[in-house]
Amino acid sequence: MSHTLKVTFSALAAPGRGTLVVLVDGALKLGAAAEKKFAGLAALIARAGKAAGFSGKAKTSLACPAPQDIGFDWVIAVGLGDAKAKDTPDFVRLGGFIAGKLGAAKDVTVAFDPPHGAADPAAAADLSLGLKLRAYSFDLYKTKKSDDESKLDSLTIATADPAAARKAAHSRDAVAEGVIIARNLVNEPPNVLTPVEFAKRAGALKKLGVEIDVLGMKELEKLGMRALLGVGQGSANESRVVIMRWNGAKKSKARPIAFVGKGVTFDTGGISIKPAAGMEDMKGDMGGAACVTGLMHALASRKAKVNAIGAIGLVENMPDGNAQRPGDIVRSMSGQTIEIINTDAEGRLVLGDVLWHVRTKYKPAFMIDLATLTGAIMVALGQEHAGLFSNDDTLSQNLLAAGTATGETVWRMPLGAAYDKIIDSKFADMKNSGGRFGGSITAAQFLKRFVGETPWAHLDIAGTAMSSPATDINQSWGSGWGVRLLDRLVQDHYEK
Repeated sequence: MSHTLKVTFSALAAPGRGTLVVLVDGALKLGAAAEKKFAGLAALIARAGKAAGFSGKAKTSLACPAPQDIGFDWVIAVGLGDAKAKDTPDFVRLGGFIAGKLGAAKDVTVAFDPPHGAADPAAAADLSLGLKLRAYSFDLYKTKKSDDESKLDSLTIATADPAAARKAAHSRDAVAEGVIIARNLVNEPPNVLTPVEFAKRAGALKKLGVEIDVLGMKELEKLGMRALLGVGQGSANESRVVIMRWNGAKKSKARPIAFVGKGVTFDTGGISIKPAAGMEDMKGDMGGAACVTGLMHALASRKAKVNAIGAIGLVENMPDGNAQRPGDIVRSMSGQTIEIINTDAEGRLVLGDVLWHVRTKYKPAFMIDLATLTGAIMVALGQEHAGLFSNDDTLSQNLLAAGTATGETVWRMPLGAAYDKIIDSKFADMKNSGGRFGGSITAAQFLKRFVGETPWAHLDIAGTAMSSPATDINQSWGSGWGVRLLDRLVQDHYEK
């Protein structure tokens, strides 16, 4: 199972037990409430800090034995930096930083009393979110665990208004659960998480009031999703499309917003097979579908006031005797024909059919798709930003703002007629690959042919959804990237 941390809120009290975490500024001062409760602690931290070279600089810490009279065994002082600094701390990342300093501690209280600024309940809830995200680990398939792998199960945040912090934490808990769902899905091995199994797990959202439609092979054939079906025709595992609908808007007939995810549960590249080295990472080629599933959980769990659709195309790309070939021509659900140039350019075939289906059946106010689509986006942006392609400036600006707010940053990339010409085909309406140059752009141009005039954004998350650099709030191979970004987008701009 994956490891998750339970966080509770209480009033600040002394004496306590176990490990106490306190916040200090650049002068090693505690907040007023903490100073009052734990008299003499600041002096101890100052003495220990002088010996250890700890000055309270932001994102530094000091651990030392606690004074006997406060009851705790151990104290960890966490620096927030200069009280005159203009930037408000990112309490989500601060929570992650704290979690990373707890080591083998088993009984932990975090005294949330910032020495500069009020102990805001929302900030305490953000701290809780960061703690939970950093504490996550995926150890379902480990039969033996060493002592240094033991994990903290629960933690208390002591704050001035625990009831208000608890209330504020409800929406953050929903997001944390959504991120963890996405991480779990990406981390699962491909022999377990087949398209059918993925669809089953998405179906668990029914208990939150999400309406679920699972489209099997007969339904997909009837709809004409032959681009999607072509990708999976070489696999022994059947393809699926799952439609998740959350109806939370005050006006039940309000136009929905839609999120579409690429769910290639394993990608060999098909006949255009990938090199063996690193192919095991292609279990994560369903990171977009994982994000959409986690997002729909978050929206439903916090009862978001919006009508939202999550649609995921689930296939496995394998190279057997029935597999799709380079040179094949398939007819998509839209009626447009596609020449297959490279069977490893498969994600866009899946997304094209699902985007068309969502657009024509549900007529959403906008569509955002997420996909681990191209290695080319990593050449362009590394693993620090996801690539953003869009036909709508307002939607793009809202995504950029949500990325800045959450730290799940995006960078807008170009689209244009010159790139579109690259994927014109001699034998069909288009081809599924335009070659190496501008590879992430031509992939986006391909998707654009299936969205019409609907406001749309494509997020290429190949560099951020899996095997991305460790951060304060993520130490997992599967990051769950995008759940926080899109929940913030909805919360800030589309709930009514």
